[in-house]
Amino acid sequence: MSGVVVIGGGLGGLAAAVRLAAAGREVTLVEATAEPGGCCGVARVGPYRFDAGPSVLTMPDVLADVFGAAGEELRDWVPLRRLDPAYRMVFEDGSRLDVRAAPEAMTEQVRTLCGPAEAARYARYRRLLGELFRVEWPAFIDADMTRLRALARPAALLRLAALGGFRRLDRLAARHLTDPRLIMAHTFQSLYVGLSPQRALGIYAVIAHMDTIGGVYFPERGGMHAIPLALASLLEKLGATTRYGVRAQEVLTDGDGVTGVLLEDGERLPARHVVVACDRLAARRMLPALAADWRLRRPRHSPSCLVLHAGLARVLPDQAHHTLHFGRAWRQTFTALEEGRPQPDPSLLVTCPRPDGEAAPPGHATLSVLEPAPNLRRTDWRRLRPRLEGRLLERLAQLGYGDLADAPRLVLDPPAWAARGHSAGTPFALDHRVTQTAWLRPSAVARRVPGLHFAGMYTAPGVGVPPVLISGRLAAARILEEHR
Repeated sequence: MSGVVVIGGGLGGLAAAVRLAAAGREVTLVEATAEPGGCCGVARVGPYRFDAGPSVLTMPDVLADVFGAAGEELRDWVPLRRLDPAYRMVFEDGSRLDVRAAPEAMTEQVRTLCGPAEAARYARYRRLLGELFRVEWPAFIDADMTRLRALARPAALLRLAALGGFRRLDRLAARHLTDPRLIMAHTFQSLYVGLSPQRALGIYAVIAHMDTIGGVYFPERGGMHAIPLALASLLEKLGATTRYGVRAQEVLTDGDGVTGVLLEDGERLPARHVVVACDRLAARRMLPALAADWRLRRPRHSPSCLVLHAGLARVLPDQAHHTLHFGRAWRQTFTALEEGRPQPDPSLLVTCPRPDGEAAPPGHATLSVLEPAPNLRRTDWRRLRPRLEGRLLERLAQLGYGDLADAPRLVLDPPAWAARGHSAGTPFALDHRVTQTAWLRPSAVARRVPGLHFAGMYTAPGVGVPPVLISGRLAAARILEEHR
């Protein structure tokens, strides 16, 4: 009974499993689907391959650290390239801003778009983002929020307050920037954590730091799905057992804590430690001992999205990897989402990866379009889906992407996300309101059951590839510490 069972083969589960196996623990990874990846999955339509989850990587050092724990180099498993521009923003008046890798090039972009005075303000705001990141990273992002010692951060809290981290994000940006386009460019990232810029705290300005300053990366081959595939291969190299197409039914416990995992086919896997790295409400069904916990019964989910994947019989040579087309009704879009309605004039994220010889036939390309949309909680998607899909196709034609009505395509809406195992039909998990952030995000509850640990986007630090990888590291560190 000295082994560890990891439930969930997404990035959080894989990160925990690799670290534990590298430390000599006996690890069994259980994944309900036929391959690793979880939210970082892949979709195929005929000869076209699409990333069905994250479409870029930020903070690559976090991923490199997972491979480094096993004595491996990230570049030997997943060669990356930095995207430049990281993304392109096109505003409703037709102007655009490219987010460039070099600080001088980025400042020049701002100067050209907004003028020299705003460029100077941007340079100061850029330094503020860096300072916010330096304070937040060790104290709140890379810290174990299940430990009482993580609560004792008075110096960091005071510093964050002084920097404006507890203002609303839109007010923080507007305090330093004056051009509405530049404010939008540095606040839209709040959607990543399920909140509008008017509701998100200023601490989430660090997401803009990760994107615009830390850099955006993409695998040379295989798309983002190459990352979980590489981690799974490394896990097998380390001697761990991987069980795909097998669903965990229950985490078994006794009066002293975890004893193992019961699979759907009746098999029992003995274990002293279990890492649950899957959808939080799916985890609830496996944890009858925690079913009464209020954090599990009353989650506040993020909005969802409508995603259209289309195969193109042509390449788009001047297209950036990411292009964000802002709609006109900026504030109204967030109000609509919060009320469970579609956005009146949505902003769209268009992804067009550089061909790698595998994602599309020669001379072809792939196009993925994401429109933020309400989740399943208050919306009848059976009626809404045809209207939104038609509107999206019309908008893409107006933006110059051509008529995609007859293109090979796959559309993922909230019911499709729910069918893929995402509660409330959203792939973005719980939102990051104050009551679901840091110490209050539902992860500390695991401490009530010895040997039970959580990883993934439903736990702290939260949503996004780097936070999920960190959650796996934190879960593994707790297990290794208890072994010592």
